[in-house]
Amino acid sequence: MSTHQRVVAAIFALTLLVTIIELVRRRKLKEEYSWLWIMAGVGALVIGLNYSLLETITRLIGAGFTSSALFFLGIFFVLALCLQFSVKISKLETQVKNLVQHISLLEAEKSVAQQEPHNK
Repeated sequence: MSTHQRVVAAIFALTLLVTIIELVRRRKLKEEYSWLWIMAGVGALVIGLNYSLLETITRLIGAGFTSSALFFLGIFFVLALCLQFSVKISKLETQVKNLVQHISLLEAEKSVAQQEPHNK
């Protein structure tokens, strides 16, 4: 990997990290979602500065080319992101169900309370 490519990779990774930190600071990205992005940025920085690490990863996963290993890592990152969002969606779905049940009970109580004065 040429020096120019390493510099470009390092600039990309540092830009990603600064952007993530800035989004968290401005409250545009919640901390619970930022950890995965920070790991991706740090991983990109480490791999960009240490090409031999990418070659080692390529050999470990049995890929023929370093670009194949990068695609593998990218797909793994997307799967981790999907898993994180699936967990969050499941939690939110449960919260919505509980809220709907609570609102239904409150409306039923309100309906009963409104009917009681008419019965007396």
